[in-house]
Amino acid sequence: MKRIYFTILFTLLFGSGLTFAQNYDVQSPDKHLKISISVKEKITYAVSLDGKEIMTPSALSMNVNDNIVLGFQAKVKKMEKRTVDELIQPVVQTKCKEIRNNFNELTLVFNGNYSVVFRAFNDGVAYQFVTSFKEDIKVNSEEVNYNFAGNFSVFFPQEDGFQSHNERIYKYYALKEIGTDKLASTPALVDTKNGIKIAISESELEDYAGMWLKGTGSNSLTATFPGYPLEVEQQRDRDVIVKKHADYIAITDGKRSFPWRLMAITRNDGELITNQLVYLLSKTKQFEDVSWIKPGKVAWDWWNFNNIYNVDFRAGVNTETYKYFIDFAAKNGLEYIILDEGWYKLGNLLDIVPEINMEEICAYGKQKNVGIILWVVWKTLDDQLLPALDQFEKWGVKGIKVDFMARDDQWMVNYYYRIAKEAAKRKMLVDFHGAFKPSGINRAYPNMITSEGVKGLENNKWGNDITPEHDVTIPFIRMWAGPMDYTPGAMINASKSDFRPVFNTPVSQGTRCHQLAMYVVYESPVQMLSDNPTHYNREQECLAFLSKVPSIWDQTIPLSAKVGDYIAVARKKCAEWYIGAMTDWDPREMTIDFSFLDANKAYTAEIYQDGANADRNANDYKKVTRTVTKNDKLTIKLAPGGGWAARVY
Repeated sequence: MKRIYFTILFTLLFGSGLTFAQNYDVQSPDKHLKISISVKEKITYAVSLDGKEIMTPSALSMNVNDNIVLGFQAKVKKMEKRTVDELIQPVVQTKCKEIRNNFNELTLVFNGNYSVVFRAFNDGVAYQFVTSFKEDIKVNSEEVNYNFAGNFSVFFPQEDGFQSHNERIYKYYALKEIGTDKLASTPALVDTKNGIKIAISESELEDYAGMWLKGTGSNSLTATFPGYPLEVEQQRDRDVIVKKHADYIAITDGKRSFPWRLMAITRNDGELITNQLVYLLSKTKQFEDVSWIKPGKVAWDWWNFNNIYNVDFRAGVNTETYKYFIDFAAKNGLEYIILDEGWYKLGNLLDIVPEINMEEICAYGKQKNVGIILWVVWKTLDDQLLPALDQFEKWGVKGIKVDFMARDDQWMVNYYYRIAKEAAKRKMLVDFHGAFKPSGINRAYPNMITSEGVKGLENNKWGNDITPEHDVTIPFIRMWAGPMDYTPGAMINASKSDFRPVFNTPVSQGTRCHQLAMYVVYESPVQMLSDNPTHYNREQECLAFLSKVPSIWDQTIPLSAKVGDYIAVARKKCAEWYIGAMTDWDPREMTIDFSFLDANKAYTAEIYQDGANADRNANDYKKVTRTVTKNDKLTIKLAPGGGWAARVY
């Protein structure tokens, strides 16, 4: 009888379109997080953690068609709730082989052909608009606000404008210091200063423009979006500049769900490393056969300027050099090599430079079980998409690295999906460079296996921004959004006082072990070895580690972490564990607790640690081997800009 009673009450209150209740809430499964929604003149939501408000009521709305505002004078038609608790096996195991998808959901259905869906996870919250218009709609604007409940600060990836590769240094501001003139790409990370961090981004970004953030001069951030591009000017093969934006964000299907506006909420910095909200809120895979998707490591030519030596041929962009790269990859268990800029005459992907015999290179790679990935400029690929991809397929190419998009308006977001879809038809991986942050496409199209959108190692060729402090900031912010192609692996390393940018024979900031640790700390299912194969060949101890370290993981355990200061992570693949630790320019001691190991087993640990003189010569390191068990705790010392890496088996 009770079930019947509540069903009738629900119908009386909501089924008639009349509602007396204006306040709603949804809690996380563990009851610690709560979203409080109020429907009055506007729809607002607030977020509390353990009963304490961390975000005060913040309005949300969407202006469509002829200035119809979804979220203004809203009338609730009905309310729906559900709980989901399931295990997901990702196609590509970036962090782990199983992800728990556990949330409580509240859907408010409004008069006017729209709904707002709220989800509360144990480690974050999210909402999205859903519309049910019969015809296409024009989205003029979207209101997204984050009103925080204190004098918080933020790691703010400040931008100069919407035309950007989203490769930024994270500036640390008090929220009140950020005026409306300051613009940031996402993700951004809010620091409550009491241990709680709030990461802001979006997911399921498709057929829509990306979300950016602006300040308000108060304890708030608000979203802004690039308008649809109406006029563009191509200035080079790769630079297509938007000269005029429309006064609307998108024209899109009237029956659709819009991107999730999400916040990861963590009690300690290490939880940002394991947070999976962006992935969980993404659309599931859009094609069935994924058996051919093969993660791995890549020998990369561009960063080291093809400067191999001790060979009997002239090194450069030519067939002999790439066969040398293939031999190096095959000998050391690397799955791929990349042919970066130079293999084709810019502007025409079907016009190969005479020094390259692509058929010979691809056939040699196939013989050696090494796949070929080709770098392409996005605009040239767009102009020649089908004939170029068909030719790549005939050659047996395994993937493409698409570069220089530098936008995330609706047109460009759709370009990403179009490329991922066409590449999947031909069983090719995609690595987007010059790219915006991951926002769900890597779950929908798991062949989109990694992307840049990060100020990575290549910047050491021309600047000094890639400091160890930057290196221990990006895992908590940019990498939280998804796989991150930072391109680590430098074998020439410099201390702070010795570093100078060198384009042709580049150098990294920080120690050798700082670079090795990146292969454990940084997530990229296609992970680069950026330096010269000749350098790796003379560094056999380091190469032994790099040849074995996986690029995907069964389990991830943060050991110690503080944004911008240090990080230590343990990751498992099959029966082996790998540990990576990194610090900023401050030397420090850390304790590695091996309690994650299986009981009643002894393990061999091959350890790479900063040498006694690594503060003076960053190339200095020492390899030691010791036995460890679950009961061990090991104090490690990291030099300025230092690192520590171990293979435990």
